[in-house]
Amino acid sequence: MVMKTPPAGYHTVAPYLTVREAEQLIEFVRQTFGAEVRLHGIGSAGGLHAELTLGDSMIMIGGGPDIEVPKLAAIHVYVEDVDKVYKRAIEARATSLSEPIDQPYGDRMATVKDLCGNIWYIARRVADVEQG
Repeated sequence: MVMKTPPAGYHTVAPYLTVREAEQLIEFVRQTFGAEVRLHGIGSAGGLHAELTLGDSMIMIGGGPDIEVPKLAAIHVYVEDVDKVYKRAIEARATSLSEPIDQPYGDRMATVKDLCGNIWYIARRVADVEQG
């Protein structure tokens, strides 16, 4: 089977978060990461469907108050300034799980939980460390 290329703006893998608080999650991702809403409407199952560009990636958010079982995730996002993005996440009502700190594997990283329960690893590569 030959794989067709993903649509423009997509990569092979695109996270899709479905939550009851979909509108609030969209605003969190916009406020925290500067994501841009590319599509916002009603999906095939009748709930909200949105597609946002976050850097060079696409993230989809769907759901609404009638969703039975939310589908949460842990997402690792590389950013230019971990401390600034971490601060914006806290201002957007995220819960801090770990403040920004330099890791031994070469990333500066912080971790937050959004209002829906998704975990966001906010990182920037600060040093090339030999893995072995």
